[in-house]
Amino acid sequence: MAEALLSPILEQLTKIVAQQVHEEVTLVGGVKKQVDKLKSNLIVIQSVLEDAERKQVKDKAVRDWVDKLKDVCYDMDDVLDEWSSAILTWKMEEAEENTRSLQKMRCSFLGSPCFCLNQVVRRRDIALKIKEVCEKVDDIAKARAIYGFELYRATDELQRITSTSLVDESIVSGRDDEREAVVSKLLGESIQEAGYVEVISIVGMGGIGKTTLAQLAFNDAEVTAHFKKKIWVCVSDPFDEVRIAKAILEALQRGAPNLVELESLLQSVSESIKGKKFLLVLDDVWTENHGQWEPLKLSLKSGAPGSRILVTTRKHSVATMMGTDHMINLERLSDELCRSIFNQVAFHKRSKDECERLTEIGDKIANKCKGLPLAAKVLGGLMQSKRTREEWEQVLSSELWELEHVERGIFPPLLLSYYDLPSVVRRCFLYCAMFPKDYEMVKDELVKMWMAQGYLKETPSRDMELVGEEYFQVLAARSFFQDFKKYNRYDLREDMRFKMHDIVHDFAQFLTKYECLTMDVNNLGEPTTEISCERVRHLSMKLSEETSFPVSICKAKGLRSLLINTGDPSLGAALPDVFKQLTCIRSLNLSMSSIEEIPNEVGKLIHLRRLNLASCRELESLPETMCDLCNLQSLDVTGCRSLNELPRAIGKLVKLRHLWIDGSSVAFMPKGIERITCLRTLDEFIVCGGGENESKAANLRELRNLNHIGGSLSIWNLGRGIEDASDAAEAQLKNKKRLLRLVLDFDFNSENGILIEVLRPPSDLENLTISSYGGLELPYWMMTLTRLQVLTLGHCVNLEVLPPLGRLPNLESLELSGLKVRSLGVGFIGIKSVNEGEIARFNAFPKLKKLWMWNLKEVEEWDGIERRVGEDANTTSISIMPQLRELRIENCPLLRALPDYVLAAPLQELTVTGCPILRKRYGEEEMGGDWHKISHIRNIYI
Repeated sequence: MAEALLSPILEQLTKIVAQQVHEEVTLVGGVKKQVDKLKSNLIVIQSVLEDAERKQVKDKAVRDWVDKLKDVCYDMDDVLDEWSSAILTWKMEEAEENTRSLQKMRCSFLGSPCFCLNQVVRRRDIALKIKEVCEKVDDIAKARAIYGFELYRATDELQRITSTSLVDESIVSGRDDEREAVVSKLLGESIQEAGYVEVISIVGMGGIGKTTLAQLAFNDAEVTAHFKKKIWVCVSDPFDEVRIAKAILEALQRGAPNLVELESLLQSVSESIKGKKFLLVLDDVWTENHGQWEPLKLSLKSGAPGSRILVTTRKHSVATMMGTDHMINLERLSDELCRSIFNQVAFHKRSKDECERLTEIGDKIANKCKGLPLAAKVLGGLMQSKRTREEWEQVLSSELWELEHVERGIFPPLLLSYYDLPSVVRRCFLYCAMFPKDYEMVKDELVKMWMAQGYLKETPSRDMELVGEEYFQVLAARSFFQDFKKYNRYDLREDMRFKMHDIVHDFAQFLTKYECLTMDVNNLGEPTTEISCERVRHLSMKLSEETSFPVSICKAKGLRSLLINTGDPSLGAALPDVFKQLTCIRSLNLSMSSIEEIPNEVGKLIHLRRLNLASCRELESLPETMCDLCNLQSLDVTGCRSLNELPRAIGKLVKLRHLWIDGSSVAFMPKGIERITCLRTLDEFIVCGGGENESKAANLRELRNLNHIGGSLSIWNLGRGIEDASDAAEAQLKNKKRLLRLVLDFDFNSENGILIEVLRPPSDLENLTISSYGGLELPYWMMTLTRLQVLTLGHCVNLEVLPPLGRLPNLESLELSGLKVRSLGVGFIGIKSVNEGEIARFNAFPKLKKLWMWNLKEVEEWDGIERRVGEDANTTSISIMPQLRELRIENCPLLRALPDYVLAAPLQELTVTGCPILRKRYGEEEMGGDWHKISHIRNIYI
């Protein structure tokens, strides 16, 4: 009966689809013409923008025209991306349709007409959008003649610079006298009145070096020794009392406070510094409101006499309001000092002839810095890439020097350096305006965000990530970035952190006021800038736990980047509407939020390229609709400790390049991951241990074609699942040439030896960890890893004999724990025998700097190599661990002595715990007979 009713409906529906498909042929032809027209117009627009951008800083009308054109360009980009995304989705859906089993043919037949009709409707919708954008472009392009713009063919080729290393912050600042003055005020005798804290203020214009001077004083050795506690807080605008109090507590207590109320925070500050001599630096203060400062100042009265508050500000009125006892006015540098700073950067690694030829004109350029060290550094970075005198003269004669009205002359040097950059690098720099002042950016994160915006173009020889690295180095060399801190993560994941000078940040926001916005909890509900939300493209938001998500953000329909910093549990409830409205988002950062799930509506974000969910500790699930994000490039769920599974259809994310799951509770890898052949990062692969997840889990062999994986890969649960040696062999780890670090975690099974042999890594591996290994021997391939720098062998409970690790030529760090070895002899060092002549010339562990041995409960002997062959040192050359700096031995109760070559090594640090025999022999307190053999070591802990 049901089939009789459905049959005429299906017949009619099929006729409708046929008609629509016929119309679609004509429509699609029109779409392709419109797409070609858009691309052609885009080329002209980009050329015109090059000229218009240079004129907009002087002509407000030009700037308004440029802003309108940029808006249309965003629309153009979005509709073209929607078109390409739709085509990719349809191809994938058609492929899945064709692979369905015969048992599902009837269901497929019932669905096919609807599927086709949906596709037709979608194509028509996109075609209409493209037509609308074309009309807008035509209207705006007509105004080109009014302003007389010329086609400016800018090159995207990077000019060679003499060095792409990060800017050296030790460049002479010329502030020796001021530094001595500040240090003197910090260390000088203080008013002994109870509860009185002296305030010292450094006052000067932007870019003159206030923060640098404060840093020099803060890090001075005498200052560090003088104060019990040192705290640095970047204040900026607005003056957020709660944030400042939290920052002070975090520095004092080495952790973020759980308090949220200002009164409770200030009470805690008072208790934490009670009776302690402290130095508090408040950098970049703007507020003149005494009511904001007074409660914080009162909470600091409990410190010991001699405590100091050091303030930097651009305004004398701020210093007066804060009750300054000593004011240091920072004046402009002399032309001579500016030339010195400029020359150190501009003439870096140039020949003597080149320096002589360009010095005269270089002095003239440096004199235009008007005594501002930041300007001298920026201009020096600009001139690094200029090789000819003509290029230097062009900079000297630029009309941009006439823009004296902007920031008292600091912007012209920035504009010169900015416009000298290729357009592709310029937009990467401007993107940074979305972050708050003093925001600590992470290079790896920033490059992924640039990728998400389409700023980095891949070439056959270079991945997008490498292009982004190059752009970062260029901006760093031009002094657009500063305060670099490099963190050496164990997994080799890049963690370079840095900031922008506040003037550089002002400059970036000056050029992007309609596109980038930072929103803070203190000014929610108030206009934060002149612009409305509708114009914003990149937004960072900071909300307190008491502040609900502002629905007004959903008006920003064209938003492309959204970074939300909040612990507000109600954020999860707001996300469905956010995802429905803000469908243009390409980069979404919800890291460290308290959301419990990602709503199904995330599937509507078809443009999304980067999704950062790191440290969302309450996050329990990811919806299957996430697998509809066909453009997704990066997914980060590190630290999501409540997340047990990844979406089952993750294989549909064919453009995914980076997947981080470290620190989550993901129990297995879903089937189909082998389809993501674009993957550059897969930090973990968890082998399913059987059970209910077995039918959903990927096999090790799915790694076979993922040969672009680089960086770090950890494979967990080896031997615990249904995998055998043939599955492991199919993984073809040796073909992952970009892999630098590998962790192989086993199940203590004695048959692990068969499995590990076929898991041979690439020969260029630099870091290897083998844990919970149950085999009797280590694999033969280990000694072929000639570039290995770090080796960790942990809990290999059946391992009695070590291979000749001393023969690994580049090994720098070796950690041994939980092994069954009884002796570390000549085999461990790499000497086969000690017959005369065989070790006359031998170099073992030539680069080893760190050696840790933990829980080697059966090791008794650690043999030395005495000079028994040719007593004459001129005829015998035995070198073992010649660079060893750090030795740590813990819980090795049977170990009797340290070998002679260790005692002769240039050790800087020796730690021995849980080793009673060694303690008796070498301990100073025990009057050990061999204490004199180690007493020269700088740091000893026994």
